Amino acid sequence: MKIAVLGDQDTAVGFRFSGIKDTFIPNGNAFQIFNEITNRDDIGILFITEKIVQDLDKHLKDFRIRNNIPIIVEIPDKKGRIKKHVDFVSHLIKKAVGIEVLKEKI
Repeated sequence: MKIAVLGDQDTAVGFRFSGIKDTFIPNGNAFQIFNEITNRDDIGILFITEKIVQDLDKHLKDFRIRNNIPIIVEIPDKKGRIKKHVDFVSHLIKKAVGIEVLKEKI
C-alpha cells in the first residue's frame, strides 16, 4: 500500500522530499481529486491538509463512515493548525478514552 498527499504546493514538496511520490495539489476542485485518490486500490494512507478537509467537509465525513481504507490523516499546512478545527483522530481518542489528549508546546 502507498501513501498519498492531498495538499498545498509547499506540503506536497515536503512530502516529495521524504520519498512520497503520490502528491496532489488541487487547483479549485479538491472533491474530484479526492474521489480519484480514494478510488485507487493502491493507496492505504492519505494525508490531507486541514484547509482541504474543511473544503471536503460533509463528503469526507460520509466517506469515513462507509470506508476504512485509505486511512485519512489530517495535517496542518505551513501556516499551522486551524484554531477551531478538531481533527478526526483526536476526536476518536476523546470519544474512546473519555478525555481530551492535549499536545504540550515545548
